[in-house]
Amino acid sequence: MRLLFSFAGGRGHLDPLVPLAQAAQEAGHDIAFVGRPWMQNKVEKLGFSCFRAGNDRGLTPVERPLVAFDIEDERRLVGQAFAGRIARERAQELVEIYREWRPDLVVWEETDFGAMVAAEALGMKHVCVLVIASGALVVPKLVAPHLDAVRAEYGLAPDPELSSRDRYLTLSPFPARFRDPAFPLADRSFAFRNSTAQRRTGKPEWASHTHRAPLVYLTLGTVFPLESGDLFQRMIAGLRELEIELLVTVGNEIDPKRFGPQPSNVQIEQFIPQDAILPYAQAVVSHAGSGSVMGALSHGLPMVLLPLGADQPLNAQRCEALGLAITLDGLTVTPEQIAAACQTVLREPSYRQAAQQLQAEYAALPSVKEALVRIEQIAQL
Repeated sequence: MRLLFSFAGGRGHLDPLVPLAQAAQEAGHDIAFVGRPWMQNKVEKLGFSCFRAGNDRGLTPVERPLVAFDIEDERRLVGQAFAGRIARERAQELVEIYREWRPDLVVWEETDFGAMVAAEALGMKHVCVLVIASGALVVPKLVAPHLDAVRAEYGLAPDPELSSRDRYLTLSPFPARFRDPAFPLADRSFAFRNSTAQRRTGKPEWASHTHRAPLVYLTLGTVFPLESGDLFQRMIAGLRELEIELLVTVGNEIDPKRFGPQPSNVQIEQFIPQDAILPYAQAVVSHAGSGSVMGALSHGLPMVLLPLGADQPLNAQRCEALGLAITLDGLTVTPEQIAAACQTVLREPSYRQAAQQLQAEYAALPSVKEALVRIEQIAQL
């Protein structure tokens, strides 16, 4: 069977598809990805072939100061950019890729609307994989007008409720209780466990120091570090004074040396896969990206969250509502406030207990192999 995995953004859009693709490859299926040009090399480094569709306009990393966000603007941007411009740019090329490679089914992440339009235009089956943990960023009334304009170019009927997204199957790699109740899953949805978290002991391979205290992992993900102004400096200044081991990843575009000499309990790196860090950690300080939040929850870790935009404020709201985290304003937060919040989630048992409850719910979900069975069943219909 030929399965094509399609994504429209960066690592946060790619990573949820990778365990499914690996499982499909292990099952003997023919696998390929299709992303925007800047992600082709990253996919190929994971061992998959990758087509290119669309362009990289607006994706060149640029360092800029931290600015305030408006969640309604972020929601409107999903419609204007992902369901409008990006969908239109990708759909035309995707139609040709589908015709040439002839997949039996397309697996697309939930913001890659062009992949869905191209599949429907050719009468192909498709499966949607959710990548926004809270589920509250994609609002049909804000997305549908832009997407319907693209659909019309391919002779497809309007879809004001985005029902085409869930026509065959929607896969959710998140525990059901984390999703915003105002955005319930569609009937044709299947929740599954997208990773296996295991605790480890001893000194990890990446550690430049010996663990003498609780490890706190600090990250702003792979996209937002260049847009965070002096937030890293403030976070490090506050956290390094605590009786913790602090591991910071700042992204490939930032030189760790810019932060100057640090005490022996601080290690700053550009990139380490979070799966290699989280088994050793006791807490996570992050921007509340879906991948970072789910990584922490899969290990039962409490969090301090400083959302910077996109789906992050909505994920942070869910974490606070569930008692998993403390949320701070990255624009105004002081080193002292960050330190106090971190001490609270480390010392107050309720945060860890709430995180461990979600961890148990996540661990009880069906495996990625069972999600693959659902994909195979759709392809064989």
